[in-house]
Amino acid sequence: MSPRAARVSVEDVILHAVETVAERTSAAISRAIADIMAARIDDQVRAQVARALKGRGRRLRRTGAARARADITRWVADRRARRVPNFVIEQTGLKTKKQIVAKFGDGATFEKGKPLPKAK
Repeated sequence: MSPRAARVSVEDVILHAVETVAERTSAAISRAIADIMAARIDDQVRAQVARALKGRGRRLRRTGAARARADITRWVADRRARRVPNFVIEQTGLKTKKQIVAKFGDGATFEKGKPLPKAK
């Protein structure tokens, strides 16, 4: 065996070993980087979702909390009123707020057990 052939084969063996180690190492490094980036992205997304829900949750809690229903004994008809109480519907025979405001006018006050206000 000539010294040149032995030298080439040693170089080939070393080169092959280095390439194998480099391939395994680069694959492990790229997997580690991908895992780290995925974890960071998940954390950032969770933080943004939590921030968005935090503000929304506060608003929902404020407006969404059901109040205990109390008997309504006095109601003023105006265009901004939310609903017509049952006692007003029974007294007037009119079912909608629009009809009541049209007949009695804006600001007409209805009280349970008292006569109806004058129609306009």
